[in-house]
Formats: sequence, C-alpha cells, structure tokens
Amino acid sequence: MLGAAAVTKAGAATVPEAAVQSSPKTQPPLLPSSGRPYNPVVTLNGWTLPWRMNNGVKEFHLVAEPVVREMAPGMKANLWGYNGQSPGPTIEAVEGDRVRIFVTNRLPEHTTIHWHGVLLPNGMDGVGGLVQPQIAPGKTFVYEFNLTKSGTFMYHPHADEMVQMAMGAMGMFIVHPKDPRQYRVDRDFVFIINAYDIDPGSFTPRVNTMLDFNLWSWNSRVFPGIDHLVARTGDRVRIRFGNLTMTNHPIHLHGHHFEVTGTDGGWIPKSARWPEVTADVAVGQMRAIEFDAVAGDWAFHCHKSHHTMNAMGHTVPTLIGVDHTGVAEKISKLIPDYMVMGERGMADMGEMEMPLPENTLPMMTGAGPYGAMEMGGMFSVVKVRDGQKTGDYSDPGWYQQPKGTQAWEWTGEPPPATTAPSPAADKNTVSVRKPEGHQH
Repeated sequence: MLGAAAVTKAGAATVPEAAVQSSPKTQPPLLPSSGRPYNPVVTLNGWTLPWRMNNGVKEFHLVAEPVVREMAPGMKANLWGYNGQSPGPTIEAVEGDRVRIFVTNRLPEHTTIHWHGVLLPNGMDGVGGLVQPQIAPGKTFVYEFNLTKSGTFMYHPHADEMVQMAMGAMGMFIVHPKDPRQYRVDRDFVFIINAYDIDPGSFTPRVNTMLDFNLWSWNSRVFPGIDHLVARTGDRVRIRFGNLTMTNHPIHLHGHHFEVTGTDGGWIPKSARWPEVTADVAVGQMRAIEFDAVAGDWAFHCHKSHHTMNAMGHTVPTLIGVDHTGVAEKISKLIPDYMVMGERGMADMGEMEMPLPENTLPMMTGAGPYGAMEMGGMFSVVKVRDGQKTGDYSDPGWYQQPKGTQAWEWTGEPPPATTAPSPAADKNTVSVRKPEGHQH
C-alpha cells in the first residue's frame, strides 16, 4: 500500500537516489531530460530536485534531515530541511503526470509531508495520525498520485508542525501546464517566504515564538544574502512566492506595474486581473505575479519595514532627539567600544562597523554603488539589462542610468522659509446632547 506503510527491504532497492545540494547560491534551471516537456523555474537561492522515469511514473526522493543553512555571509543556522538545504528543493512536474515521491526521515522525531494546495487522494494528504501513520525516524514512506491541475504549490510537514516548520522544513511544488505554450514567460522565479527567531550569537531557532521573529527571509536567506533576480529588457517575468510565516507580507516591486496571475487555486483569467505594485500574500497562500521588464536596478521587498531588517531587539527605546553626549562620555570610560545610537534615527547603523557576537548579522547592511543601502531581511534587486542573454542569470553589475535620468543635488539658493497662516478663531457655538439608549 504505497503511501500508507513503510517501504519493505525488497522495495528499498528500487528507491531512487536522493540528490543533495549544499550551495546557497541560485542554481540554473533544471531542463527536463525525460517525461513531458515544460519551461523550468529558477528557485531563488535554491534548486530543483532531479527525478527519474520508471514505467511512466516520475519518481522523486526527499530526505527530511537536519541541515546547516548559510542565511547570509557571516551567519549560519542549524535548521531542518530536505536533501541538504532549507527550504528543500523545488519539485517540478507537469499537469497529467503521475508522481511517486519517496520520503526518508532522518530527523530525530517522526514526520510526514503535506502537499499544500495539490488536489490528491485523501490518503496521500500527509496529515499524521489522521490519514496516515507518522514516518518514524529511519523509515521511508511513498506518496503516489496524479497531478490534475497546474499551478504554484508548497510542501511541508503535518507532524509537530510548529517545531518542524519553525526549523525550516518546507519547499515549493510547481506543476506546469500540459501545453508548454500555455502561460509561457521568459523568466520564471520562485521562492518561499519563511521567518526565524535566532538570538544573536546563537545558531538554532527558538521554536516557540509566535510573533516576535527577528529574521525575515526568502528561501531561508536574508539581505545581503538573497541573490538578485536578473532579466533582459522586455522579458515577460513571472515571480511566484508562497508564505509559510506567521503573518502576511505585502510584496512590493519598484518601477513596474504587475498583474497577479496565479493564486492558491490556480491561474487567474486575464479578464479578472488588474494592475498592482504590491501583492499581499497571507499565511499559507501562494501568489504569482507577472510584468514586462524595464531596464534598471529595481528594489523588490516586503513593505513591512521591520521585515527589511535583520536581527533586532523589540524592546530598544526610541532615543530620537535625546542628547546623551554627557552620558556617552561617562559610559565610554567604562566601556571603550561604546557607541551612541539612535539619537538622530537608525540610518547610522547602516554604515557603522560595530563589533557583533559570533554568527550575527548587522541589523541594517548592504552597499550599493552610491553608499550604504541600509537594508536587511526580505530585500533583493530585480536587475534588468538590454543585453542580458536568454538563459543568462549572472549578475550584470550595477545599472548605469542614462544621462539626465538620475536625481541630482540642488546647489542653488534655498527657497525662503515660510510659515503657514494661523487659523482664525472659531466663533461658532455647538450644543451637544448625549444620546440615551440605542433608539436614536
């Protein structure tokens, strides 16, 4: 009974090899060498899981296991994931495929996998205790089902879900249309939105956190560790993202008006779309946006301001306007490395080189061609160039704005200061009667 019991020793000999990837860099798209043709996606700071064909069935092998993920240069985290990474590799298949997914558990506790958004038989839904026994450590289960609908989906455990998802066990599942000409785009990016609470100087997330996360990430990477999304001018670009955090995320793209073309339930007809610059994705939802690429370096980020910062304290007092020079002098005699922060705002922190605990990232960081970018967390850049070749996702460097198209400093005389006139005194009299009951 595939998917309902552990694989026997005889059957284990037929389990496909489990591919492993440890590099945190975005890998090239995996062109299909067997099975139905499709146009592959590019997983941001991730990769696509290889498969094999076995008598017409597409077979994959996922291994749930502890992993070490570099969240950005200078910081690593002890997470749980699949096949060497968190999130796990993207699974790509085609509408009409029959897939057989072997799942081996190398975690210290039991697990399952739920195929989030995929329509399938009840016994393959992956909810431990409800539709199947738990996958014990060291055991392998098999899930097998037909893919009846194309779209953007996810996978994650439905066993000790709070812990296992807080530790990073999740991944994307892309089902391409049967006709590769349908919904075709020039570049198709995908990532999963996740979040962690990792104390500065530590390596392992706090799994009991409900709201106060301090690392907001795309594919378990934070800025400046998130790769750029590269395209050619005029390319039709699709970006798909799924949200497995504990809050919604308004994902905002500069320089373009895009359309939301896909949701949890599939593709949106053209007649039902409208232009947007921000797409809000709620917990457990998936979204696909599309736009025609315009040349430039365009910011792409969550528009919740705290989600574009790295590890920060939630109890830090606001010191804007407080002159604590005298206090700072006294503290400096006791603590030579003490630095004044926050009396003019937080922008100084984007340029300060402060001593940090081991395995900790600056709260605001990243350098652009004109200085500090003062960012972190869920932030990247969509880089569009006229000469970018088809299939080339390499970083083209910083954009050179054509003459006359960049903001400049005004060096003339400043305008005279003006003061708004005071409003005239209000001479009207108003009588107010407090209502009694609800009848009025």
